[in-house]
Amino acid sequence: MLFIAGWLFVSTGLAYDAFGTPRPDEYFTQTRQELPILQERYDINQEIQEFNQ
Repeated sequence: MLFIAGWLFVSTGLAYDAFGTPRPDEYFTQTRQELPILQERYDINQEIQEFNQ
């Protein structure tokens, strides 16, 4: 029963919503084809905003 519940949790996409991770088709957009790697430790909010544009 636990296996079926886990499978439904992942297959319906609820796992992405619950943990806030992007779905596989959201990693790369049409405008951004490189990996979203953060460089500056202290300016992290600015970099995240740039990646989300």
